[in-house]
Amino acid sequence: MSLASAGPEPGGTSSGGAGGLKHSDGPWTTASGTAASLRTSTEKSRSRLGPAHEGVAVGAAGFSAVGVLTEVLESWEKRLVAVRGECGYLDGALGNVARDMGETDVKVDKSVQSVDAGERR
Repeated sequence: MSLASAGPEPGGTSSGGAGGLKHSDGPWTTASGTAASLRTSTEKSRSRLGPAHEGVAVGAAGFSAVGVLTEVLESWEKRLVAVRGECGYLDGALGNVARDMGETDVKVDKSVQSVDAGERR
């Protein structure tokens, strides 16, 4: 079985492997790793927000901007927590796809090998 986009390339080879389609979990695994990295860096950034704002309220007492700055801080903390959670979800989901697709490839390969081992006409 092959798709038009997986047909022979110049030189007679197929982009899908030996005349068919082949899956690579590389992009899924890479995307999962990127999501995990972003989750970690988002948490580091969020954890630095509080200490960066320490002392502002005391040093700027009487300025109306202090209240607004506190609201902005709280808003960013909520957003970064949400991004961190989404990245955690994506890390797991993309990793599962890579694993599932790899397992499917192994099962299909074994199935094809068992047919190839049979009698040929």
